[in-house]
Amino acid sequence: MADAMVQRAQRFINATYNNGATLGISKLEENGMTGWPVMYALTRALQYEMGITSLSNAFGPTTLSTLQSKHPKLDASTMPSANFCRILQSALYCKGYDGGEIDGVYNSRVQSAVAKLKANMGVDTVYSGSALEPKVVKGLLNMDAYVAVGNGSEQIRSIQQWLNRRYVNRRDFYIIPCDGHHSRDVAKSMLFAIQYELGMADGTANGVFGPGTQTGLKSHTVSLGATGTWASLFTAAMILNKRAVPFGNFTTEVKTGVETFQSFAKLSVTGIGDFQTWASLLVSYGDQSRKGTACDCVTKITPARAQALKSAGYKYIGRYLYNPSSTSLPEKQIQPGELDTIKQYGLRCFPIYQTWSRSADYFRYSQGCIDATNAIEWAKAHGFMAGTIIYFAVDYDAMDGEVTDYILPHFRGIFRTIGENSSYGVGIYGPRNTCQRIIDAGYAATSFVSDMSSGFSGNLGYPLPTNWAFDQISTITVGSGDGAIEIDNNIASGRDLGQGDFFPATPMATGLDVDLNKSLYQAPMLADVQSYLTSIGVPETGGEGWTADGDWVTYNVISTSEAFKKVMDADWLFTNLARTLKLRKALIQAPVLWELRKLNPLDAVADEAVRLGAKDDSSTGWGQIKGMVALEARNYCIERGIINGTPLTSADLRWVWDNLQDPHYNIPSVAYLTVYNAHQLGIDRPSLTTSLVDTQKLLARYNGTGDKAAQYGRELIGLYNVLENYNMLSRA
Repeated sequence: MADAMVQRAQRFINATYNNGATLGISKLEENGMTGWPVMYALTRALQYEMGITSLSNAFGPTTLSTLQSKHPKLDASTMPSANFCRILQSALYCKGYDGGEIDGVYNSRVQSAVAKLKANMGVDTVYSGSALEPKVVKGLLNMDAYVAVGNGSEQIRSIQQWLNRRYVNRRDFYIIPCDGHHSRDVAKSMLFAIQYELGMADGTANGVFGPGTQTGLKSHTVSLGATGTWASLFTAAMILNKRAVPFGNFTTEVKTGVETFQSFAKLSVTGIGDFQTWASLLVSYGDQSRKGTACDCVTKITPARAQALKSAGYKYIGRYLYNPSSTSLPEKQIQPGELDTIKQYGLRCFPIYQTWSRSADYFRYSQGCIDATNAIEWAKAHGFMAGTIIYFAVDYDAMDGEVTDYILPHFRGIFRTIGENSSYGVGIYGPRNTCQRIIDAGYAATSFVSDMSSGFSGNLGYPLPTNWAFDQISTITVGSGDGAIEIDNNIASGRDLGQGDFFPATPMATGLDVDLNKSLYQAPMLADVQSYLTSIGVPETGGEGWTADGDWVTYNVISTSEAFKKVMDADWLFTNLARTLKLRKALIQAPVLWELRKLNPLDAVADEAVRLGAKDDSSTGWGQIKGMVALEARNYCIERGIINGTPLTSADLRWVWDNLQDPHYNIPSVAYLTVYNAHQLGIDRPSLTTSLVDTQKLLARYNGTGDKAAQYGRELIGLYNVLENYNMLSRA
């Protein structure tokens, strides 16, 4: 929401500093919206006013030390200039406080706002009065909140204020947000606090869970009856890990909470704050000396390695279904005979699927569907049985916004594809926040947590996911000689026991369709489609003909090029369906392309009638399928075990019709209808070797029965041949 005083602050920056040129930035948009661009501009303006020549968006060590040396306390009597004061007044408004009139006067309104700011930060007893100290200025010139925001916890906020109050005068401790949310900064501040209480000097304390910190914590066990700072730090760590305990003394309630946490994290249940419990609360990997019973590796499990792992107490081994590289990590993919060895030695395997998955731009709904289809094919080829959970990797530090925009749609595609087309389950490998959000969305049954990456923002400040199965905490070597193997050591929760028996390995199916090689074939494919359609009376645009309902109409809604582009944009989906159903994707593409090209105004009228309740059904969506036809086709495929799902009834008709508006539901319905039509025709289910005669029959049946349907089949078999020609070239 726009704020008039924030807008005035933006105008001040633009007017005073040559539209940002003096500060090395672009002119600020005067929209009245607080954000990082404004804060960066104010930071640069402060640096400029202090004489710093190398301006930066960061309020870093140089800015802080310069402010501390030149202006250790800013108030009405010490303010160096009116513009300096205006910068601070502007920042107050951007933080939601009254900054006066942005007139360069540090008056009573500004002083009252500063006092309120320091109280909200929790530092008012350390920095009394209404002056601005350098660390308070640093906290002012960022986007941190000092009041509870969203569903922020007041208990967490009180911990944040307590940390600020107790440690703000230590050299490397900076004011943290007091917004009621755990975060990366709060997690690091806890480690600084631990180090300060261990007696580490400024410059030695660094916020890292290193050997000195670990050694010190081993002599600071807390238990029932403990009071004071160590008890407060321990209960704070519990609360920040979403454990419902009181902040402060180690009470009976805290002891019960500790036992629950220890059981959840698979620690020894002692009810005391011992080193392992401290470690698990403070850093994602916890005590890395813990012996796990699960592991994952990129190396083949040979008999010697299997024996070494078994002797070391390992039961569950994570192995990769597929490796897209033929040169890097040659044993990463499950090797021939390997699962037999795992079974022979009484071990169990949980499969992992990963290709790249190391940046946000990899993840999207379509890629999730593709990954799921590939994972199903490989899992079946290796011999994994029904019920196996496949872990799909998110192997990078995904920001929360990226999880929303990229990872969630990706896993929606995985979940939908796995659920409809296999008997497998979905798991996720990734940082804590990513795992938890996918779990909360219902897209994964269990999680495999990349907790070794303790510096990931998706691990710092987030608790262990609620349904974790495997917790990756260290890389170690097990065994010696021929049995030596490097593994990632994982703690197992027991939520997933992996698989201990397997079907015989089978070769991957060959001759399946692949994505079109668009760089080579898309342009000539379009030209041939246009040429063929023109030859049968369907020009690039327009055209007339009879509808299935006997109406003479003009087809002027969409051109051939536009219809073709839509089909090409969904090529991944056609490929996925063809590979899953083991048929030719041109058999699905042809009717969809044709129906898109033949869209006419009466189609829209019929759809609107359904929306208004005047009709129960209409041919709709890309494939122009009636809801009842799609319902029957899906039920047929469900009954035959071709796809998974609950049989639909006539009461579901409107739900099906609504879903047919989505191409991701409509196009699969075209494929399932094609399979159903083979049954209705009494011919073999479509396959990779279906004859052209049967293909034409299937295409004709898509339009119904009778002479018009026969003509439909004759027209579409030519279109099928054009599409299949280029699909064949791509898979060659």
